Amino acid sequence: MGGSPLRILVVGAGIAGLAVARALRMAGFRPDVTEKLPPNGLVDTGLYLPGNADRALRRLDLDGPVRRLGQVIHRQRFLDAAGEPLCEVDLDALWSGVGECRALPRRDLYQVLLSGAGGAVRHGAEVSAVELLPAGVGVTFTDGTGGEYDLLIGADGPRSAVRSLAALGGPPRPAGQVVYRAVVRDGPEVADWTALLGQRAGFLVVPIGAGRLYCYADEAGTVAPADPAARLRELFGEYGGPVPAVLDALRDVQVGLTDEVELGRWHRGPVLLVGDAAHATAPTLSQGAAMALEDAVVLAESLTAAGSVEAALVAYESRRRPRTRWVRDRTRDRNRTRDVPPALRDPLLRGRGGRIFREHYRLLVDPL
Repeated sequence: MGGSPLRILVVGAGIAGLAVARALRMAGFRPDVTEKLPPNGLVDTGLYLPGNADRALRRLDLDGPVRRLGQVIHRQRFLDAAGEPLCEVDLDALWSGVGECRALPRRDLYQVLLSGAGGAVRHGAEVSAVELLPAGVGVTFTDGTGGEYDLLIGADGPRSAVRSLAALGGPPRPAGQVVYRAVVRDGPEVADWTALLGQRAGFLVVPIGAGRLYCYADEAGTVAPADPAARLRELFGEYGGPVPAVLDALRDVQVGLTDEVELGRWHRGPVLLVGDAAHATAPTLSQGAAMALEDAVVLAESLTAAGSVEAALVAYESRRRPRTRWVRDRTRDRNRTRDVPPALRDPLLRGRGGRIFREHYRLLVDPL
C-alpha cells in the first residue's frame, strides 16, 4: 500500500505521533496529525536515548539533526547511596554496531521530529468519539468537527483517549513509582550516566550538553507530594556522589506517577495504538522514546508491504509485541532488583551488576 491515498489520522503529537507521521510520509502516505494540547504545551525535561533509539532515528533519516544535539554517553555508572561504586556498563561495547547513546533536552528531539513530520499539527483537537464503520473509522472531536479515515492511529500516551473510545482497554495501571524530573544548570561536573541506588529509591544524573544536567529520581509510592523539591531534598539529602551539589542547584522540579499499559490487543478494525498508548512501562530502562521510534519504523514497513490495512496491523503487532514485552519484563526485573534491601543487593551488584544490566538490553540489540 506504499504511496496509496489512504486517509490516515494520527492522534497525539508527542514523540510517538510525530515519529509515526515522519515514517508514513517517507513511505508515501500523507497522514493528518492532531494534538489536544496547545502549541508550546510541552514541558521540557531531559531525555536519554539508548543505541536502539539512534538506530531507529537513522531509519527515519533524522540521525543527522539529532547528532548535533545533547551529548553522547559512553558509560553507565551505578553507585550506592553513599556514592561508592557498584558496577558500570560500557555503552559503546553494549551497543556496538547499533548506535550511539545520547542524552539531550526532550524539546530538542521534539523539534527535530516536528520538522521531520513535514505537515501541520492541528492543536486543541480532542477526540470525543470513535465509530467503526463498514469501510473505515469515524472520528469526532469535542468542537463538533470530524471525519472518516481508513486508519486511526492512537499515539496519545498512557492515558489514551483513543484506547478507551475504541474499546481497546481502560485506564493504565499505576506502576507504583513517584518520579521527579528536573534540568539543572550550574551543577556539578558529571561526564557519565550516573545512578545512585538507595532503599526503594534512586537518583539519576546525566549530562545533556551545554553544561546542563538532566536529573531523574524516583521512589516507591502512589501519591505525588505537594512540594516535590522539598521532598527530593528530604529523600536524598544524605546521598553522596554528585547528589548534594545537584540538590543545591535545583530550581523547578516536575513530579508525576508512573503508569503501565498491558493490553490483549493493540488494534481493533482500522484503529491502532502505538507508543505508550499500547505498551507504556515505568521509565527504568529509558526505552519509552526508543520503543516509540521503533514502532514508527515497523508500522510504515508493515503498511507498505501489506495488501490491506488489517493485514498490515496484524503484521505490525506480531513484530512489535516480543520487543515491547521484553522491555516490560526487564523493567519489572530491574525494579524488583532495586526493591531488594541494599545490604543484600549491593554485594550482588558489585559482583555481577554489569552483566545483569547488560542482559536487560540483549534482545534490543537485535535488528527490528
